[in-house]
Amino acid sequence: MSDHVATSKFEIPGVRAVREGARELTGYWWVLLVAGIAWVAVALVVLQFDQASVTTVGVLVGLMFLGVGIENIALASLDVPMRWVWALFGGVFLVSAVVSFANPTDTFAGLADMLGFLFLIVGVWWMARAFLERPVYPLWWTGLISGILMTGLAFWTSGQFFIHKAYLLLVLAGVWALIQGVTSIVRAFEIRALRDAL
Repeated sequence: MSDHVATSKFEIPGVRAVREGARELTGYWWVLLVAGIAWVAVALVVLQFDQASVTTVGVLVGLMFLGVGIENIALASLDVPMRWVWALFGGVFLVSAVVSFANPTDTFAGLADMLGFLFLIVGVWWMARAFLERPVYPLWWTGLISGILMTGLAFWTSGQFFIHKAYLLLVLAGVWALIQGVTSIVRAFEIRALRDAL
């Protein structure tokens, strides 16, 4: 009777194969580390501007959209649950990058005008991503807190005048890049620790 149970069609795949697959996947932890360092560098550049040219700010915002778009598309290419969500947001960020590069001056003015809406979208995405990562990421709550703070900033920003929004765009773009960078660096080391445990 035990032979019949052992050859059942409901047999679970070998633990060793699963472990080797997970170890191979976590071998790319350094990609998140490099992305995090790049985000921190962008944050430092943006936050050092005193009276930056509008064109430069538009291009930097385009680069930030491009970076987060590529990162989300790369995550969507992995075999993760609900990867279509990663791909969808990656596509939205890539389209935003193309628009920013096409006309950086209008991008800056447009972003300053609709800064509240932009930060609302980012905040909602960070909260959604936190809940998607909850089963596998022990520090998922950091993404949730970041999303809640970004959503609060979205509502606060909506009530400001254009000139204040222009300066606020510089500061918040830098803060956004800094949060993204720190989060990516923390995730990279968590994945590295998981790889070492495997």
